[in-house]
Amino acid sequence: MLHTINRSPFENNAMETCIRFLQPGDPLLFIEDGVYAVQGGNRFSDLLESTLKTNPVYVLQPDLAARGISAVVEGVERIGYDGFVDLVEDHQVNSWL
Repeated sequence: MLHTINRSPFENNAMETCIRFLQPGDPLLFIEDGVYAVQGGNRFSDLLESTLKTNPVYVLQPDLAARGISAVVEGVERIGYDGFVDLVEDHQVNSWL
């Protein structure tokens, strides 16, 4: 199952709740304001690094660019809209709001 996070982790706890329910191998995708979670060196970096040990983590590059974020947690894969579509086609989606 693909899990998407579109809200900033600084505004709500959707990301932390989502991570508790991830199954090993489930991809996690950050979009919209959710991309603030993957910015390198923030208080969520350790949680993401731990998640990356069992799950692929993606971030939508256009949303990073729109928010001026260039440095992301190592191991997080940047994808474009084509990659987003591929993930949605390959997985059932659970959106965490």
